[in-house]
Amino acid sequence: MKKKMISAVMAVAVAAGLMACGSSSADSAVSTSATSAASVQAQSSSDAETSSADTSAAASASGTITGDGVGTAGTLVMATNAEFPPYEYHDGSNDEIVGIDAEIAQAIADKMGCKLQIEDIAFDSIIPEVTSGKADMGMAGMTVTDERKKSVDFSDTYAEASQVIIVKNDSAITSPDGLKDKIIGVQTGTTGDIYATDDFGDDHVERYNKGMEAVQALSQGKIDAVIIDREPAKVFVADNTGLKILDQAYTTEQYAIAVEKGNTALLNNINAALAELKADGTLDKIVSKYITAE
Repeated sequence: MKKKMISAVMAVAVAAGLMACGSSSADSAVSTSATSAASVQAQSSSDAETSSADTSAAASASGTITGDGVGTAGTLVMATNAEFPPYEYHDGSNDEIVGIDAEIAQAIADKMGCKLQIEDIAFDSIIPEVTSGKADMGMAGMTVTDERKKSVDFSDTYAEASQVIIVKNDSAITSPDGLKDKIIGVQTGTTGDIYATDDFGDDHVERYNKGMEAVQALSQGKIDAVIIDREPAKVFVADNTGLKILDQAYTTEQYAIAVEKGNTALLNNINAALAELKADGTLDKIVSKYITAE
């Protein structure tokens, strides 16, 4: 019971006590006034609650974006793997996690009226983190696959990408067909890992916790090629002499945000936010900040 309501009820009780002890016109006036006040307060409280419910229903009906669906009220927790430039990586100056995904997540959190909290974990731990409820969403240049759909629900696509092949400049490998019987480096749990294993067998895939570790192994001659997303591949090749990206893409794919299966409230809010960010050009601005035209 609300504090004001309790006060009004107490006033009625006091008035009733006065009437029991003795009757007078003044006592009667006090009783009538208190009863009236209680009635007005109860009606006011009821009207306020009804108004609040009507406002919430109207907001929902109009498609207003809210913070519903997050595990901790007011905080949107994003699980990522900050080893994937330009989508997510640590800024050298202050070790802050920055990148395309980090900025899009912040824009979504702003739309939802939430504070963004980013958790940096191993890539193959992101989906378990989401399904366990430790994170509200997984966002790490994550490709939508049928296998992943068994564990999580995905938002609308916010970016398109492709898997490419990195080789040494003097490599005899010129296309995906040349990967047969070769040792291929991948980042554990990524689509590069999944596709390479399916196409060439587990014996021909060497897994690394970070994409950069696979690229370093290639530079050292420990493996024959690396399969990884195009944008981080461009960064890795620029930072390591003697490497190149093959012209022919290995696969094309779409990036989306993973949420716990059945959490339709959060999924709807994320999709509504993405739609607005696409419509007003924010998504394009974020992407163009990190990826320039070739």
